[in-house]
Amino acid sequence: GTTRLAPLITAIGGSLVLQNYVQLAQGPNVQGVPTLISGGLRFGNQNQFIQIKYMSLLIILISVLAMLFLTWLIHHTNLGRQSRATQQDRKMATILGINTGRIISLVFIIGSSLAAVAGVLVTLNYGSFDFYIGFIIGIKAFSAAVFGGFGFLPGSMCGGLLLGVLESIFSGVVSSDYKDVFAFSILVLVLMFKPSGLLGRPAVEKV
Repeated sequence: GTTRLAPLITAIGGSLVLQNYVQLAQGPNVQGVPTLISGGLRFGNQNQFIQIKYMSLLIILISVLAMLFLTWLIHHTNLGRQSRATQQDRKMATILGINTGRIISLVFIIGSSLAAVAGVLVTLNYGSFDFYIGFIIGIKAFSAAVFGGFGFLPGSMCGGLLLGVLESIFSGVVSSDYKDVFAFSILVLVLMFKPSGLLGRPAVEKV
């Protein structure tokens, strides 16, 4: 019976608790991770070449599979239909017999599980982590979802890819010290001029 912001605020509070727990348990210093998959594909000659790491290919593969699984779950299962009904009108969904509290809990579990997978992939890609690593990445994930369009999973993924490419270009052309500022500036501009995102559809409320 609480407001829609209550689960979000609770999740942010829980993340702060976990961050500080890891800081106390593991220390504030950066922790190294051994390289599990080394090497990569190399294209070009000896002087000019492009190299794609096997770890990068693994990240792309797992990301695409996770997106396909989530898209199938949302659009082709009973749980997905109940989730969409709860998101559109929680009160009406309850009247129709949907246990909205259970649906919200399951969605949080699914989202947390996918976030855990993303955290493992990011850690293996960077080769190190600290207690604070999830904060900036989480905000950028939110920025990517807004950039691509909320409610459209492929759009959110494309938004993440596009945001990463733009951030890399900005780091190479201007400075890597302000890449986070650049990413969040894009978020502000998208919210100002296209709140539904690049590929999202504006919500139409029928009366």
